[in-house]
Amino acid sequence: MLAVFGIDSDGLSLAVNLLILFLVVIWLALVYWTNADARRRIADPMLVGCATAASLFPFVGTIVYMIVRPPEYLDDVRERDLEIQAAEARLHEQDFQLCPHCDYPTQREFLRCPSCLNRLKDPCVNCHRPLDPSWPICPFCEAEVPGAAPPPPRRRRRRREEDELGETAAFDIHES
Repeated sequence: MLAVFGIDSDGLSLAVNLLILFLVVIWLALVYWTNADARRRIADPMLVGCATAASLFPFVGTIVYMIVRPPEYLDDVRERDLEIQAAEARLHEQDFQLCPHCDYPTQREFLRCPSCLNRLKDPCVNCHRPLDPSWPICPFCEAEVPGAAPPPPRRRRRRREEDELGETAAFDIHES
């Protein structure tokens, strides 16, 4: 039998060989864990490879990686970014909007931007509430907005199809 560290005792040599095998298995498991953890935390494949290569130095590389690794998983970063975008969208849906001229945050009822003083909306001639330029009437007091183009006439598609079907049915009845 092979004597490791000059040990001639079979029992002690077996124990040392099993300890070395255990340390090698732990080291290989740490290399695998470092690679898997780096792929979940680091977006750059080159840095993932460097972290894995560093863990090939037994135990020290993995310890150094654990010290310098990013604190968050990539999925958590993406989820946080989505939550921030959703919160910003909710803010924009409520009472806040941005001035189209200077991107200053304004409220929906502002007639002018407090930063650049550009006109955002026109007031209603009757109730003086802010009106969107595309509105033909004031939704608050139902006064017509002077100079606004009337909306194009809309017909429901289903109604028109029913009328066409009714005309063809009536035509078929008269033909027979």
